Amino acid sequence: MDLLRSIGITEIVFQLMLVNAILGLSIYLTLYTGMFSLANAGFMAIGAYVGVVLTQNYDLPLWAALIGGMIAAGIVAVPIGLPVLRLRDIYLAIATIGFGEVVRILILNFDTLASSISGESVQLTRGALGITGIPKITETWQLLLFLVVTVYILVRLHRSRFGRAMAAIRQDEQAAATMGINVVYIKNTVFIFSAILAASAGVLKAHLTRTISPGDYGFDQVVNILAFAVLGGTSTWLGPIVGGFVLTALPEILREFKQYRGIVNGVILLVVIVYLPGGLVNINGWKRLWRRIRGQPSVIERIQQNTRSG
Repeated sequence: MDLLRSIGITEIVFQLMLVNAILGLSIYLTLYTGMFSLANAGFMAIGAYVGVVLTQNYDLPLWAALIGGMIAAGIVAVPIGLPVLRLRDIYLAIATIGFGEVVRILILNFDTLASSISGESVQLTRGALGITGIPKITETWQLLLFLVVTVYILVRLHRSRFGRAMAAIRQDEQAAATMGINVVYIKNTVFIFSAILAASAGVLKAHLTRTISPGDYGFDQVVNILAFAVLGGTSTWLGPIVGGFVLTALPEILREFKQYRGIVNGVILLVVIVYLPGGLVNINGWKRLWRRIRGQPSVIERIQQNTRSG
């Protein structure tokens, strides 16, 4: 931690880095299977609110709130995934963004709706004001343990028959179905796993920041979660973790730039996206960049040169 503090990374920032790494892994699961789903912010909101209600209203420990939030998100993901996952590409992205907005608006108006139905005053989500005074019971070791366990499960998943089916669906869904892979089952299962992982991050972060509101889970959060995976790269599970770490730490590291911090941050991200389109964790991308720096032609350029000379 002393090394991290020397570059401006405090313990709370490191904890947020771990939370965002978990969020990056949640969207990595769907992207790895070829699904451009952006529902993670909505599931994160479900997990956060369910977890906070369980700890604040029922005095349950964090582990019980974590399980409750994950189960709630998994249950919601089942009926949502069946019709929505029939869509592809940009249409799937739009539909899942819409789901997230529906969740946010329902949370915003939940107390009013519940009060009108029950005839009694209900104060659970507290509307636009959100919930404050949440006990800070999320600790660094818990986040590290959860991240390590998640990575272990992902590694085992990739090496399994199920993981190979995920990769096959990403490459060609129709060909995978022809080979006997149950595409509907695989996609829905992955979608549920992704929802559960996003919800867990929501529970852990809510008990770290001590306050939540519907505005925390809007379109900005959708973009942030996607950026974790895009910046780090989706070719391996390590990419979203690196992306989450970098995007969380960068504003703190650039704090000395003061009012220019946002500009410098944006320039760095733009340079990475332009020159490393496969993400930071992409060996081939770094090799191509190194060849460009040294002025060496790529393999395709060498083939073209040989064709012309021949």
